[in-house]
This record gives sequence, structure tokens and C-alpha cells, in this order.
Amino acid sequence: MTAVNDDSFTNWKNREEIAESMIPIIGKLHREQDVTVLLHSRSLVNKSVVSILKTHRFARQIAGAELSVTETMPFLQALTTLDLGPSQIDLGMLAATYKKDDRGLSVEEFTAEAVAGATGDNKIERREPRDVVLYGFGRIGRLVARLLIEKAGGLRLRAIVVRGGGDQDIVKRASLLRRDSIHGQFQGTITVDEANSKIIANGNEIKVIYSNDPTSVDYTAHGINNAILIDNTGKWRDREGLSKHLRPGIDKVVLTAPGKGDVPNVVHGVNHDMIKPDEQILSCASCTTNAIVPPLKAMADEYGVLRGHVETIHSFTNDQNLLDNYHSSDRRGRSAPLNMVITETGAASAVAKALPDLDATITGSSIRVPVPDVSIAILSLQLGRETTRAEVLDYLRDVSLTSPLKRQIDFTTAPDAVSSDFIGSRHASIVDAGPTKVDGDNAILYLWYDNEFGYSCQVIRVVQHVSGVEYPTYPAPAV
Repeated sequence: MTAVNDDSFTNWKNREEIAESMIPIIGKLHREQDVTVLLHSRSLVNKSVVSILKTHRFARQIAGAELSVTETMPFLQALTTLDLGPSQIDLGMLAATYKKDDRGLSVEEFTAEAVAGATGDNKIERREPRDVVLYGFGRIGRLVARLLIEKAGGLRLRAIVVRGGGDQDIVKRASLLRRDSIHGQFQGTITVDEANSKIIANGNEIKVIYSNDPTSVDYTAHGINNAILIDNTGKWRDREGLSKHLRPGIDKVVLTAPGKGDVPNVVHGVNHDMIKPDEQILSCASCTTNAIVPPLKAMADEYGVLRGHVETIHSFTNDQNLLDNYHSSDRRGRSAPLNMVITETGAASAVAKALPDLDATITGSSIRVPVPDVSIAILSLQLGRETTRAEVLDYLRDVSLTSPLKRQIDFTTAPDAVSSDFIGSRHASIVDAGPTKVDGDNAILYLWYDNEFGYSCQVIRVVQHVSGVEYPTYPAPAV
């Protein structure tokens, strides 16, 4: 029998107690001042004691330095003494930069200086929530709904538009929101008001509107104004088709699929700041485009990229058949849970839209495989200069922790990581250090991505940006 280490157990109980005391502070900052407390870009809002401790452990694994709640708690306490405006404040970044600071400042002094942009005359005033409408309520629509309900302070989900269903349609749709075979239980309470065609989720009243034609809906009749409509159907992808959504009450349309023609394809973190204020129609591109473009940009910025090829091993999706049956596309008619299916991907060609300054040819292909969620992109690059594997990994680790792309790029060193480990990841992609290969000017990166939830998080970031409720992060990421 293995003896219990009393010191380790006591230390765990001490950290558990500190994490427990952090929860009400984090909640109050979020509720009263619209401050989201992060730890290396991971939100600590509404997290359990164990989740807070595990997030701190992640920092040790990735950053290579011990980070404990005993270190971050003083910075959290210091935040409570400040008159903060809406913002995101990263305790991990505060602790890391404080260790490197040699000016002898107290934690309180350093914290006040590091988040000065969120206080005093620079403080952003809390804005009224922006109305959001979901058009379509499938896999992405329901995950986006979960995120919108979670972020109810800045964005307010007012309505869902779906095609007319049969008996108990709204009850069945609410049930699909409440329980998900991949992503688990909804974190909160959901009730249904059938008489008024509403779903009430965590106190948010969401009107369910039945329509087969976007031009038939007057959103102002439901008290919705200046809203952003998120089209999750993919039925219309060009400007003409998506313009049908610009009805009374709708100000902008965001497509959760690659846009065609002159519709801007936006990858948050890479080109979202190029959206024109008067642009009413835009696309969030595809999940794979969001997965490969941020690390591709990071590699191009540091090493230059001459050419590349992306091979995606992609989970099956709803447009494939469960069993062999007719399908308009080649091969996708074959049973998705029983076969690997070679298919096409538009992600490589979409790179040019998101990275117009990248003077490199990127090709791509895809294989659908029998897993329901989480995919991997294998990105093979010819770089502009020679480098080493250690240098590339150190660089990408730093990008994931301190750069403006830290919400898009994650990093793992877990030697036994598999696809299911990344279900629920909020990053656009996760660099797997283990299989990374570098030989002179050739590099092969393995990028995991939750093609459902990670992509939905990118969609929300774009919507926050165009809504004016994407608040700055402190300390500011390194450029």
C-alpha cells in the first residue's frame, strides 16, 4: 500500500480553499463591473473549484513555470480595490509579468499600473446589450446559443428563427439545447413557454419564430432592434442571398460558413480589424479556415512561408449519410460512421481572403473520419528560412501565451493526447508539440480543433467585435 503524503494533501486542501474563495470575487467582478477574469486566456467565470485549480495546472504544463492560486489570488484581491470598467483581465499574465518586473512595486501598485486602461478616464462605460437573432438552430446554432446565454452581459439572444415543425416542436428544440451527446448538459436551467413560443434559458427569454422565408419576418414586431442576425443554415452564401435577412430590426448579418463573392471572410484574431464599420454582411469562414489561418499567420510573421499544404482529418458532419444512400456529392453518400471518406475542403483557397498579404500557394484536401467532433489539420510548410524544432515549439508556445493570437492558438505537450481531449476547447486550434517536425526550412504542424465549439467561440468573438462589446484585455498581449 502506498503511503499518503500528508504535506501534499495539506497543500492541496489549502489551494482548494483559496480557489473556493476566488469564486465569489470573480463572480462579483463579472456581474457588477463586466470584468471577465482570465488565466492565460481561459475564463474563470462560473468555474468550479476543481476547474480553477486545473486551469492553474495547465499554466505550469505549458508555460513551464509553476503557477498556483497562492500566486494569483493577491492580484485578484488587488482588482477588487480598483474602479474597473468592462474588460478582460488575465491573472496569469499579471503574475508572469510581475515576476519579471524589477522595480520593487507592490502587487497592488503593479496591478493598478497594468490595468490602467480599464480605470479612470480611460474606463469604458458599460454598454447596453446588443440584440442577437439566430437563423437556424442546428449543431452550430445551439452551441452559439449556449455561448450567447453565457455572455448575456454584452450580447442578448432575443430570437431563434426555424422552419415550422410538428407537435411539441419548441419542446424538442429546447431539449436539444438542454442536453448534447458531445458537449454535455447545458450549464443552467431551461424552461419552455409554449403558449408564447418562448424558451427561457437562465432567465433569458428567447422568442422562437417560425418562418420558411427570411423576407417574411418583421423583427421589430417582437421588440427586436438594431440586431445582429447569425445565419447558421448556410443556405445563402453570397451578398444577394444574405441580404434577404436585412429586415426591420436587423442591422448586420453574420454567416457561419464560407462566404462567396465579395462577402468578407473573417477569422477573428487575424483580419477582424479590417471589417468596415458600415459592412452589413460578413462571413466567419469555415472551422478549418479558422484552425489553420492563425498558426499560418504566426509562422509567416516569424519565418516567412513560401508554400504549404493542409490535410484535414475531419470528423463527420450532418451533411453526410448515416448509412449508404444517395448524396449529391461524390463519396459523401457512403456511411459516415463506418468509413473514412475522401472529400474536398475550401479552407486552403480561403486563406487568401483572410491573409491577402501572404505570397504563398496553399493547397488542401480532407478526409472525413468516424468521430463525431474534433478534427486535426496537418499543415506542411516550406519556410522562408531554416530553423529548428525546438525554436519553432518555443515560438508557438509563446504565441499561445502572450501574443494577440493567444485566444486563437493553444498549445499542448501531453504525450498521449487524442481527439476527445479537445472537446470543448475555446481556441481555434491547438498546436500538438509531440508530432511537430522541422527539417531545415520544412515544418509540419499538427493542429487539433473542436470544429463545433472552438469555431462557435470564433463566431462569438466576431459578433462581439462588430457589436462594440469586445472589451480590451489587460495586461495587453505582446505584439
